Amino acid sequence: MPGQACMFDAIEKNLNLGADLIGFISDDQFNDKTVPPYHSSIGCHMRHILDIFDCILTGLDAGKVDLTARTRNVKVETDRDVCHEYLEQVLGGLNDLRSANLERLIDVTDDLGLGAVTCKYTLGALLVQAHSHAIHHFAALGYINSCLGINMPAAEFGYNPTTPREVCVG
Repeated sequence: MPGQACMFDAIEKNLNLGADLIGFISDDQFNDKTVPPYHSSIGCHMRHILDIFDCILTGLDAGKVDLTARTRNVKVETDRDVCHEYLEQVLGGLNDLRSANLERLIDVTDDLGLGAVTCKYTLGALLVQAHSHAIHHFAALGYINSCLGINMPAAEFGYNPTTPREVCVG
């Protein structure tokens, strides 16, 4: 399906922007936690983004994706090489899904703040959510990068394609 290929292309393009950022910054910048209010590093955000995709890839065969069962591997958030390897692993897994049935129903569990909730998603809806989640975190990384004086390697990094680019005043 053309729409299906487009979705995977968009996810891959976005995650590759993350790979570009990882390669563009220093180890110190990757691990810097000085930016308020959350004091989380670029590496921490990258690990979190990849963990969500990994949860999908891990639970897909059983048809049960638990977004609370993230691996949270500290090496991913502190070592750029390990993060890049994890990113490549996720991209490979996503590439394997290109011909999957995106209408397939999956039980998805997440904690919305008051305990775990399980709902039925289509695989396509789950991938769209993970992609939007990644863009949201890339926007946070754009703020962190700005505070650290890092010029973004790509102008579209962290922008949702539906967000107008003009400046709002007033």
